[in-house]
Amino acid sequence: MGHTKAGGLSAANMLPFGETAIMVEFGKGIDPVFHSRVKALSQYLDNHAFAGMVEYVAAFASVTVFYDPVSITGDMVIARLQAILAKLEHEETSEARVVEIPVCYGGEFGPDLDFVAQHNGLTTDEVVEIHTGGRYLVYMLGFAPGFPYLGGMSERIAAPRRQSPRPAIPAGTVGIAGMQTGMYPITTPGGWQLIGRTAVALFRPADNPPTLLKSGDIIRFKAITPEEYHTLKGADK
Repeated sequence: MGHTKAGGLSAANMLPFGETAIMVEFGKGIDPVFHSRVKALSQYLDNHAFAGMVEYVAAFASVTVFYDPVSITGDMVIARLQAILAKLEHEETSEARVVEIPVCYGGEFGPDLDFVAQHNGLTTDEVVEIHTGGRYLVYMLGFAPGFPYLGGMSERIAAPRRQSPRPAIPAGTVGIAGMQTGMYPITTPGGWQLIGRTAVALFRPADNPPTLLKSGDIIRFKAITPEEYHTLKGADK
């Protein structure tokens, strides 16, 4: 049971995912175009869940829709999803939200900033300038509550993961691993190269939703001083 339709948003493969789910696959890999389609379908399902749908899971280039096989069949789910995609072809998606994240780079907040600079033949100031000069698309959240998988980092500051992961990385820490940058929302082990830290809480369990960021957001990093970090940290308690 596999279906393909050509053109625009509807250029998606409808594939069975076990016996109770259909994967809507827009493409392969990390790509802003595929993600825009993931976002459009996810937003629609948030507001217009259809009878028999249980939940959906969004990824970099796909949306997997889980359904109740007692009340609806896989073919019926595919037909419903194809109709939704055809409808979305003619609708504009909402403009992306831009979120500014203040980061204190280097020192105790970013102990691996020197390594990232040396690895790329740059100064630490140049690494910070490049990192804060980018616009980063939040493709999805995962790994830990509120952890954003970001696209858009310059290859000029790419760096390999650490050979030995740290047992505890403080919440708010900003890191680099390969061609990706990201932020740790909670204290957790990790092997990324740590370049800075933000005082902004990414995981907020008392809020609804409990995460600051969401898929489709655009992140801009802003360099701040240690004094500004501590001021923001106190204000965010």
